Amino acid sequence: MNERRVALVTGGSRGIGRAVALRLAVDGFDVTVGYAGRKDAASEVVREIEKMGRKALEVQGDISVKRDVENIFEATLNRFGRLDAVVNCAGVMSMSGVAGGFTDANIEAFDRMTAVNLRGAFLVLAKAAEILNEGGRIVQFSTSAIVPAFPKYGPYTASKAGAELLVRVLANELRGRKITVNAIAPGPVATELFFEGKSEEFIQKMTKLPPLERLGEPEDISSVVSFMLSDDSGWLNGQVVRVNGGYV
Repeated sequence: MNERRVALVTGGSRGIGRAVALRLAVDGFDVTVGYAGRKDAASEVVREIEKMGRKALEVQGDISVKRDVENIFEATLNRFGRLDAVVNCAGVMSMSGVAGGFTDANIEAFDRMTAVNLRGAFLVLAKAAEILNEGGRIVQFSTSAIVPAFPKYGPYTASKAGAELLVRVLANELRGRKITVNAIAPGPVATELFFEGKSEEFIQKMTKLPPLERLGEPEDISSVVSFMLSDDSGWLNGQVVRVNGGYV
């Protein structure tokens, strides 16, 4: 493809999102790095992308806020003039919010995770559907934790399960536009988000869950996203790809 392609990666400043943004730059994309609060981390990702000879832009925004989402897309179009792919990596998971399970004390955590992981997904997917041209790619992040339905993960998995359904519905709504919409659902991945609030015993238990007996690495996930945005993935649509080393 001779034209420069442009990708927007929300949650692109750290962890899996960072790995995705860098991998897409390797693949030849110019990249908008969306971030919520860590400007320093987002700026570092932009510098790394520019070292590869690609163009990059950092834009702050909370994806649960409609105007913030609009700003991220507008900034991307103003800078690059086009948008070919959207990868919604942004999400929250609070262990303090899930530790008590089904109790009234967790309603604030439930509301926050639903706001970002579900409402935010709806806002990003809707704007992507509005902006992308024929042949575009949309990837929404979910989680493999939906399948085993771990105790005390209700707010998190419920919000991500809803996002998976949005992906399937949007794929049907975009009939005739040659835009693919898929979800990627990682298993345990060695990121700051995963380690936050977890005991060493729990981490070791999760490490042993997959038959491959290790945690995933961000690059394990970014390589699959790379495929989802490639020309080779043109027949993959409305699917949830669980990338977890085989534990579910």
